[in-house]
Amino acid sequence: MVFEANLRVADVMGEAVTCAQDSTLREAANLMNAKEARGVVIVDGSATIGILTETDFVEKLAAAGRNSETTLVGELMTSPVITTVPEEMLASAGKKMSKLKIRCLPVIAHGELVGLVSESDLAKLSPLLIENAAERSGICSKADFEREPVSLAGYCENCENYSYDLRQTGAVSGRGPLLCAECRDLFVKDPID
Repeated sequence: MVFEANLRVADVMGEAVTCAQDSTLREAANLMNAKEARGVVIVDGSATIGILTETDFVEKLAAAGRNSETTLVGELMTSPVITTVPEEMLASAGKKMSKLKIRCLPVIAHGELVGLVSESDLAKLSPLLIENAAERSGICSKADFEREPVSLAGYCENCENYSYDLRQTGAVSGRGPLLCAECRDLFVKDPID
């Protein structure tokens, strides 16, 4: 695999789930569940006016004891929303997210919402980038990665929970998905354990 230092937001962004500011939180939550999204971008026509994430539900709805049936998205959304563009370097977008402690960036091109980049999009790349950087710098060879499975920290590619014990599966090739211990127990027999 070739190490690509010039990854851009467009290379990893996913589809943006949207709703209107007069939607109820229940409607937004149902939409997020149906689309398996970690956040919903609030739009007014073609204008992006806010964002509501899983964290907002916990911090602003549950902790405040508000009712999801009667509270409107516009009451809890984060606005103004911090955005990015498809051409932004992925490293720059990741630093912005880390510095500002945000989990999702709506992607805007020519004034239109075209996608969403999230910390889980970045986390999925981390193991591959680390492996490629190590190979490129000569720290270890590709064969070292294949012989000695290592545990990584990040999001499980099956359950999407954060784990400090992710391992690449695939007994022969070692190129299967990164799974946490619980998902490995369910789906594969791990030769290390």
